[in-house]
Amino acid sequence: MRSSIRPFTNAPAAIQAAILMVIGCFFLAGLGGFIKYLSDTGMHVLEIVFLRNLAGLVVLIPWFMKNGVSAMKTKRPGLYAVRSIFGFVSMVSWFAAVTIIPLAEAVALNFTAPIFGTILAIVVLHEVVRIRRWAAIAVGFIGAMIILRPGAIEPSAGTYLALFAAVTMACSITCVKMLARTESTPAMVAWVQLIILPMSLVPALFVWQMPTLEDLIIVAAMGLCGTFGHLFMTRAYAVADATFVMPFDFSRLVFSAIIGFIFFAQEPDVYVWIGAAVIFASSVYIAMREAKKGQSEPQSKNAAVG
Repeated sequence: MRSSIRPFTNAPAAIQAAILMVIGCFFLAGLGGFIKYLSDTGMHVLEIVFLRNLAGLVVLIPWFMKNGVSAMKTKRPGLYAVRSIFGFVSMVSWFAAVTIIPLAEAVALNFTAPIFGTILAIVVLHEVVRIRRWAAIAVGFIGAMIILRPGAIEPSAGTYLALFAAVTMACSITCVKMLARTESTPAMVAWVQLIILPMSLVPALFVWQMPTLEDLIIVAAMGLCGTFGHLFMTRAYAVADATFVMPFDFSRLVFSAIIGFIFFAQEPDVYVWIGAAVIFASSVYIAMREAKKGQSEPQSKNAAVG
């Protein structure tokens, strides 16, 4: 086994990170496909959200057994609750969007999350942003308008849900930035999973239908895709700099378009690709500025962000 993966482990860090990121994007695109599949069987999106969170909690059981309750100690339960609410709302909105609009379009609009995150960082974290990042934000919104084409086509509820999911995801990420100052990553994941599970159970009970064996297999696959997707992506960011890794996130759109075309007869138009490229370029630039800010802060904490 070790000999079979040696060419990968001996490869340059940049190559490893690129491969890990692409694999992670493949799994996350698969997650979107499974969500769409379960919705097409008649399962309500609220039940899908609950089952997804249940599968995520099952994956965390080994961590709980290894670390015990002591690893969950925190002095910031209120912020965890706020982060969980935003995470839950974002998940419901995203899952619902995937059931209405093509997977590729939903992913393309999801790329606006870093743009909304930058705006929230200004308002909540009081970051100073100069003209170049403001220009990147403006370009990102232009990309969103290319996809939505207001006035030319009538946006569906799915497009609004995808954008709302991006906004609430940005809120959740802002909370994570604040929590990361004092909390460990495993504890953050575990707390949010524990809070969201009952939060997602209550609305699911009102639309509950007993899953079939086939449904449960898809739920298990959904849980695995979500877990492996985030694990591979997290590892990619650990291996190489975020400014190098992030451009490969665009492969998530490619995989989503392929899955949508093969399994659901979805064919995104050229405006989705153009708009997604514009949004993604803006997001990558914002990430580069974030990285530059992180490098300059140890030298001068009072330096303004470009």
